[in-house]
Amino acid sequence: MKPFVIGICGGSGSGKTTLLKKLSNFYGQEEVSILTMDNYYFPIEEQQKDENGIVNFDLPTALNEKKLSEDLQELVNGNTIEVKEYFFNSPPDKNVLLSVISKEIIIVEGLFIFHYPKVRALIDFSVFVEVDASVQLDRRIYRDQDSRGYSQQEIIYQWNEHVTPCYNNYILPYKPKADILYRNDFNSEEDFLSLTNKLLQNRKIINEG
Repeated sequence: MKPFVIGICGGSGSGKTTLLKKLSNFYGQEEVSILTMDNYYFPIEEQQKDENGIVNFDLPTALNEKKLSEDLQELVNGNTIEVKEYFFNSPPDKNVLLSVISKEIIIVEGLFIFHYPKVRALIDFSVFVEVDASVQLDRRIYRDQDSRGYSQQEIIYQWNEHVTPCYNNYILPYKPKADILYRNDFNSEEDFLSLTNKLLQNRKIINEG
């Protein structure tokens, strides 16, 4: 039986990873394969820079789209893949090699998974995660100060010059096309119940078809 592929997309800091973990717990880890777009970033020296010489990670070309789509296809075909776990500013040879086994449910998450045509074509059910922009920015500031050593000024610059244009150009256009909108705020529990019900229904329809 073909695996059921769930795609989770949303802006930076919207809560994609949190939702992924909730879904993984809901189904049980023995049933779920997880494919994270972040593990497909090209090395920093291969990234594009803006007009001020600042690296812009918020472009579809920042990631290895070809390898991501090929790996997802392999999982759909029932095969095991190997992918290097990405850590910001870590040398490529220091990244841990992960084995991802194909299971009944595959969850793929990331900024551009709906923008990449070959990835989008493999998704059976699409989820668009949304939260207030101020919450996203607060999460971004906390993460990048704590784990990446950026100053608040650098984070605000990236937010205005990279993150927001990225969201408007490559992420937001796919919101109306998603199978469900998941609001990661005070509605999250209600939306999670709605999401899991729809997933169960869609998976049943696909299996019976």
